[in-house]
Amino acid sequence: MPRVKIGDIVEITTNEGYAYAQYTHKHQLYGALLRVFEGIYESRPSDLEEVVRHKVAFSCFFPLGTAVHRKIVSIVGNVPVPETLQQFPIFRSGTMDPSTRKVEVWWLWDGEREWRTGKLTPEQRAFPIRGTWTYPFLIERIESHWTPETDPTT
Repeated sequence: MPRVKIGDIVEITTNEGYAYAQYTHKHQLYGALLRVFEGIYESRPSDLEEVVRHKVAFSCFFPLGTAVHRKIVSIVGNVPVPETLQQFPIFRSGTMDPSTRKVEVWWLWDGEREWRTGKLTPEQRAFPIRGTWTYPFLIERIESHWTPETDPTT
């Protein structure tokens, strides 16, 4: 079975149709970084380069190699990573207060170093949330049209 490669287009089957993501980076600790694009399709688009021009709904780490091997998701092509997605994104993370279900102090991470930021600016609310996602969690987020900006912990 071929190995996953940067630029691979991942087809994700949901209850609503097909969603698409691109594998853009490999992190030593977190693994494959997927950029999940907005939009659900009834069938596979003929132009995958058009798909990667869509807005990114969210980015997440995902065990892509295992999911492909187990045929949970499919690699349907490989296209160059758009220039706008070539830079590793800044992620945010924090510990949720159980009483408020909100994160009061946020940390930012650029893939190598981490720093405290406290409250998020409107721009920082759009940063992806650091963590590795399971397939059911990925599907839930796609089907609910979740974005980092709409996350209730913010």
